[in-house]
Amino acid sequence: MTRYTQPTTFYTKEHEWVTVHNDLATVGITHYAENQLGDIVFVELPDVGAEFATGDDMAVVESVKAASDVYAPIAGKVVEVNAVLADKPETVNESPREKGWFCVLEIKDGAEIASLMDEEAYKAFCEGL
Repeated sequence: MTRYTQPTTFYTKEHEWVTVHNDLATVGITHYAENQLGDIVFVELPDVGAEFATGDDMAVVESVKAASDVYAPIAGKVVEVNAVLADKPETVNESPREKGWFCVLEIKDGAEIASLMDEEAYKAFCEGL
């Protein structure tokens, strides 16, 4: 398994991003996803200590248009959540990568990272939508 000693970001087909650094993975939704949802009015975050398998429902985002599940891009245990989103869910629209992250996972199986897209592959994927 590759060890990511520098933060490296990957993407899913469900429009989650995951920045991997050592044994931790910060997770959020992409600019594409937040743009499709419109103005985000509520974010339900997972509990610290919760464990997820890849693809499990991990969080919920509600906007003026719709509610959408956020899926775990890789398996792991939640070690931190972005508490700012409870009072300021619009942060996801304003800064989906820098300030609008959802949670940090302790990575269970780093080999799963290989199934994710890099930025170039994700851009090509979005262009095909």
